[in-house]
Amino acid sequence: MATVAVTRRHDLTDTEWAALEPVLPAGRRPGRPSTWTKRQLIDGIRWRTRVGAPWRDVPECYGSWSAAYALFRRWQRDGTWAKILTVLQALADAAGRITWDVSVDSSVARAHQHAAGARKRGICRPNGRAGSRSSRPITRWGGRGVG
Repeated sequence: MATVAVTRRHDLTDTEWAALEPVLPAGRRPGRPSTWTKRQLIDGIRWRTRVGAPWRDVPECYGSWSAAYALFRRWQRDGTWAKILTVLQALADAAGRITWDVSVDSSVARAHQHAAGARKRGICRPNGRAGSRSSRPITRWGGRGVG
């Protein structure tokens, strides 16, 4: 296993990488190997999602931003991220590192007084469209037979 020096505080440690590497899908493309390792690209993806910066601002120590983005989108489309999460959660649960307690918040949220559904004064709401056949004329001289 080739090791890459951990350059930043939040990068994957060797222990974390050892747990994550068997879960990752194997490369299927023959030909020239990638310039950057999967570990570098995953650290770049983790940096970008943690910081919230644009993809083009991913530091060069993590590889090119386009390679990190391409890996992120490819794994997002084929469901690899969900599989990784499921496997890592199962491993952590089997080791007893996850407690599945549920916490319910019982705080009260009150609506503003104007959101109570009261009638709004001063707003004219027509009953029907003007000129529709179903609406009756409201003037005396507009009716039939008057005159």
